[in-house]
Amino acid sequence: MRQETDVLIIGSGINSLVAALVLQRKGLQVSVFEQASEPGGAVRSGPYTEPGFTHDWAAMNLSLFAGSPFFQEFGPELMEAGLEFAPAQHCFASSFADGRWLGIGNDVDANVEKISAFANNDSEAWRVLTAAFPDQAAHIFAILGSSFGLRSVAKNSWNLLRDQKLSGALDLGRFLASSPRAWLDETFSSEHVKATLAAWGMHLDFAPDIAGGAVFPYLEAMANQAFGMVIGKGGADTVTRALIKCITDRGGSVVCDAAVQQVLIEQGRAVGIRLADGSDHYASKSVIANVAPKNLSKLIGDTDPTYDKGLQSFRHAPGTLMIHLAMEDLPDWTAAPELRDYAYVHLAPSLDQMARCFQQAQAGLLPQEPVVVVGQPTAIDPTRAPDGKHVLWLQVRMVPGEIKGDAAGEIAARDWQQAAAQMAARALDILETHAPGTRAKIIGQRIVSPIELEADNPNLVGGDQICGSHHLSQHFVYRPQRGRSDGTTPIKDLYHTGAAVWPGAGTGAGPGYLLGKKLTT
Repeated sequence: MRQETDVLIIGSGINSLVAALVLQRKGLQVSVFEQASEPGGAVRSGPYTEPGFTHDWAAMNLSLFAGSPFFQEFGPELMEAGLEFAPAQHCFASSFADGRWLGIGNDVDANVEKISAFANNDSEAWRVLTAAFPDQAAHIFAILGSSFGLRSVAKNSWNLLRDQKLSGALDLGRFLASSPRAWLDETFSSEHVKATLAAWGMHLDFAPDIAGGAVFPYLEAMANQAFGMVIGKGGADTVTRALIKCITDRGGSVVCDAAVQQVLIEQGRAVGIRLADGSDHYASKSVIANVAPKNLSKLIGDTDPTYDKGLQSFRHAPGTLMIHLAMEDLPDWTAAPELRDYAYVHLAPSLDQMARCFQQAQAGLLPQEPVVVVGQPTAIDPTRAPDGKHVLWLQVRMVPGEIKGDAAGEIAARDWQQAAAQMAARALDILETHAPGTRAKIIGQRIVSPIELEADNPNLVGGDQICGSHHLSQHFVYRPQRGRSDGTTPIKDLYHTGAAVWPGAGTGAGPGYLLGKKLTT
């Protein structure tokens, strides 16, 4: 008689671990299988440059996790298991080529004062947004944190109509469909203020003119002001380590170096998995796959033609080039020394520049002027480096997974093995214009190309760190495809989770939490 575990989960990213813990609380036995040598997916940390310097491999900002429904439910248990946050009062900023800067923190009056230096009417607009945020956020977070089941949709719709009437509901719908540029142009007059907020859209794939992108800069700005930002004490993997401890303490297992080759299907039902080493493992209740849609297709073969076509046509966002730096000191920002205090400094000078960068990456070109996101985690958490030293976390957004050319006409290489160092140099050149002498402070560096990101984690196709475009045609009820936003598949007892499934990317782990709840209620 074959041995069975209640639930088998493919992949050990944050959504897998969250789903596992939700299932365990209801008494189910869970085993997680990870193809990599260490767990966590994009939420990992390590000494990627020099000993004693801890870098976050991909995800750095844990605010979505700290504010998630999952953390509200499991927070005390996770804290007991070792989870620690490092709060940031100075959340994000932008440095501009004209020597000006704008930073947003959790002090409303300080934010208003900084914004008023650019335009008085913009500071008034900021106060209006601030006053409306609690009511607006309640409805937006309810939508982003719910499934698209009839009961959830009816409840959210009723609450919205009751609180804001039909006119308010229509206004919210219009806002959710707006591009960052459309909303920012309606709300602010200063191009500096607009660029500071629009930069958050580039963390996903919401360039300024992409419909549906306005909500993300809005939420990041308002939520950072209202609640502050948190990163992981000692590294973002504090979340991963705490989740795994909770899972193993409950009798579950997380097995690494265990690549899944096939989902075992008998009479239309998922019954287990086959590993690359040929061993079979069986599930009595369900199999959950936290994999990119095209990779799921490889594991299950042909099923329903419509579903199979949806998996194959799932669109990924442009890629990311990561640069991890061990530093003698933080950058000396020309615009203001106060920039050294911020968790993030965006080098994204204008909406037009961000739009060009996105268009060039989409066309397969290395952007002439990429957006550079400078994470300064040791400004918030000095435990990540030896005394007096620092780490920088740089995202070069956005770049193509497959290089067809260089928009600047300078980089001849068409493969990332040769182009990565040159593209990293372009990004560091941009940083040098805002903080001269930064290169001289580098002790060690690690450049991670989009192809290396995918090789390490197959969910990051072409270096797409958000595992799929979040544009309207592939979001909400259409993520990953119509009728499957709840993680169901045509195969009985096989479920799909991860950033490719509604509500999408981020450390909030919404897909894993919603699926865990679905399977236990």
